[in-house]
Amino acid sequence: MNTGSNEPGEVAVASDGSEVDGTTTDRARAERGLGSRAPAFIKARRVLHLSWQAGVFTVGLAVVAVGIVMLPLPGPGWVVIFGGMAIWATEFVWAQLVLRWTKRKVTEAAQKALDPRVRRRNITLTTVGLVIVAAGVGTYLSRFGVVMPWKIEE
Repeated sequence: MNTGSNEPGEVAVASDGSEVDGTTTDRARAERGLGSRAPAFIKARRVLHLSWQAGVFTVGLAVVAVGIVMLPLPGPGWVVIFGGMAIWATEFVWAQLVLRWTKRKVTEAAQKALDPRVRRRNITLTTVGLVIVAAGVGTYLSRFGVVMPWKIEE
């Protein structure tokens, strides 16, 4: 946003005209959210701001690493990874953009999943899959019974 003047009392208007009559458009509101959310006294001092960013990056990296470890282990791995991305998004524009893209894609997928045709297809595929698994378990039990296929010697 470039006002072209530092005089008080003048209305700031973005180059794309996003502020009209004191109201901002969705695009301007989205653009305003980018950037550091550090307190003003930290942003005012470059060394302090860089150390703040290093700390935020380190904490975010630790949270993302824990999330990656949780992927094969029991636990909410993806939720923790996105939590680490949210921590990074408090300071870094690239993380804010990745988080926005992810939110948009998740919303699109949720809307697509609620489509009646997609729901019917998913229910049909799940039913067919369960029937195949049940047939496999039935075949196994009819051939071998409840005895396990390996021999355990007592």
